[in-house]
Amino acid sequence: MQLTVLGCRAGMPADGQPSSGYLVETAGARLLLDCGPGTAVALGAVAAPTSLDAVVITHFHSDHCYDLLPIGKSLLNGLVEVQGGPPRRTGEFRPVPLYVPSGARELFARWGALFPVATLPLLDQAFEVAFDVREYTPGTSFRVGDCTVTPRELRHVLPNCGLRVEAPSGSLAYTGDTGVTPALTELAAGVDVLLAEATLSEPDDSDHGHLSGTDAGRTAHAAGVGELVLTHFASNEPEWLAHLAKTATSEFSGPVRQAAPGLRIPVRSAG
Repeated sequence: MQLTVLGCRAGMPADGQPSSGYLVETAGARLLLDCGPGTAVALGAVAAPTSLDAVVITHFHSDHCYDLLPIGKSLLNGLVEVQGGPPRRTGEFRPVPLYVPSGARELFARWGALFPVATLPLLDQAFEVAFDVREYTPGTSFRVGDCTVTPRELRHVLPNCGLRVEAPSGSLAYTGDTGVTPALTELAAGVDVLLAEATLSEPDDSDHGHLSGTDAGRTAHAAGVGELVLTHFASNEPEWLAHLAKTATSEFSGPVRQAAPGLRIPVRSAG
């Protein structure tokens, strides 16, 4: 299994870095976990959207899902032919499975109608044609190629499911956005890599639901993970990032990395 960071910023993209987006590749699957603004461009630099076996969205804050529409339109782009443009893509078209929290279909209907292309109406059907929309239930696993994906409800102001991805080659847990909760430790128990948001410089007990470096390190320790990768940064300042790393390593004795666009991380089973 390999994890490629496409974007790692909290909120809007900044300093040339996209918001949250992560590509997971195994021998039998290619999954995109979240796709915040800027992710569509970053994805296109390393993999064609048509090569995806699934897109999985943790929750509907814009920094985790905003680029669904451009990715969907790019999937459809090869199905239309414009006079003077490139030829239409040949071969069978395969919609990409899109796993989302329940209630997404109504949102997609409104979203897809915002930017109509009157002369090429097919391009307005990202969520009807480009994607095969599947609403998941927290706690119920689904298969994508050789991967088993298990969403688990965590603690955030908007319903968010962390994701556990297991394959013969390795296992990964991704938090999405969450505050401290026992469910997060259960989600990450024993995984090879925990990809954890580290949005805050210090722990916060408000209802919004975000982790600090300290929180991420404590979770990694309690869950017994092989490696901790910090992401979802509110700032790119070296001092800010150094503080996150220091507080995480004070709680977790294993390897700690900080996400950066383009970073590729092997995820290997310790067994």
